Amino acid sequence: MKNIVLFLCTLILKACSSPQTPVNKNNESIYLIVGSYSDGTASGLSVYDFNTQTGDFDYISDVKDIINPSYLEVSPNEQFIYSVSETTNGAVNSFSFDKLTGTLSRINYQFTEGADPCYITINKEASFIVTANYNGGNISVFPLHKDGCIKPLSQNINMNQHPENIQSHIHTVVFSPDEQFLFATDLGRDEIYTFDVQKLNREDFLYRNSRHTTYLKSGSGPRHLAFHPNGYFLYCINELSGTIAVMNYEGGILSVIQYIESDTTPGCGNKGSADIHLTPDGNYLYSSNRLKTDGIAIFSVNPEDGTLTRIGYQETGVHPRNFIIAPNGKFLLCANRDSNTIQIFEINPKTGLLNNTSKEIEVDKPVCLKWINR
Repeated sequence: MKNIVLFLCTLILKACSSPQTPVNKNNESIYLIVGSYSDGTASGLSVYDFNTQTGDFDYISDVKDIINPSYLEVSPNEQFIYSVSETTNGAVNSFSFDKLTGTLSRINYQFTEGADPCYITINKEASFIVTANYNGGNISVFPLHKDGCIKPLSQNINMNQHPENIQSHIHTVVFSPDEQFLFATDLGRDEIYTFDVQKLNREDFLYRNSRHTTYLKSGSGPRHLAFHPNGYFLYCINELSGTIAVMNYEGGILSVIQYIESDTTPGCGNKGSADIHLTPDGNYLYSSNRLKTDGIAIFSVNPEDGTLTRIGYQETGVHPRNFIIAPNGKFLLCANRDSNTIQIFEINPKTGLLNNTSKEIEVDKPVCLKWINR
């Protein structure tokens, strides 16, 4: 513990070791930011140039002096990147991003006062970031300076205060499309909490709305959330049951209308479903599954009620923890933690099925992917 604290304290304002020459820009290029599990000696953050038309890529830069940046968030103006440090003494980190050179420079960090933060989100005004602390069972709120610097913790919401004494494991924090609410998944208690977002003359940024807790089936293990582009449907990938919960969303209230299997492996026991995303047009949904049958389940989306129909399954490398879809909807990139690759799949726009391009980015333990425009 002390070593981790001392290590983090040495990191303020260190520049990453990377080339400083300008990167050529074109309309097809986009930056791919990769977060990896790292002990601080291997690359924790990596930057690549990705061609959204061909699927080709080039390495640009990396940052090594950061521990376990397992989830990332990009500021709305794309000038800053925020990451967690997923450790027992959890922290959040801020970096400035130079679009000209594709390089990152550290700004500062703060402790989350919760163990193993595994998700981070930012509001559209870029005034607050919020983290989900998995083994801490708490939610941490930090105000932000306009220069990207993270201010000290302003709110620490402990979700372990339950009479049933069931351990909370907060896995995701996601704002509603209008940012009037924030939803937090509790994998330990099979619940999705609703928080009112306070914007005017309030001491606290979040306020627990106990009337609108969403209860999922026992043993679900809610993990990640994805809103449909139309804002009316919300999808939850359940890690332990290997299912997806389809929900209607209106005015901060969620109502489950469908459960459908993501992981159909017979006799799998504890499932390992991980991530969930939709294509930009909202026609198809994908969910990743780990442990026994590593791969991505593929679903078509009913535009009328948001319900899902399973249409395919794409095998992947080992332990597909996270994946991302290109902004133009042409490619799906899958981060395989245990085979140390990011696979590049092409999406068939007519069927939603995936074609393995056989192009792979080799990187140690990739677990989070984000885009930044050029």
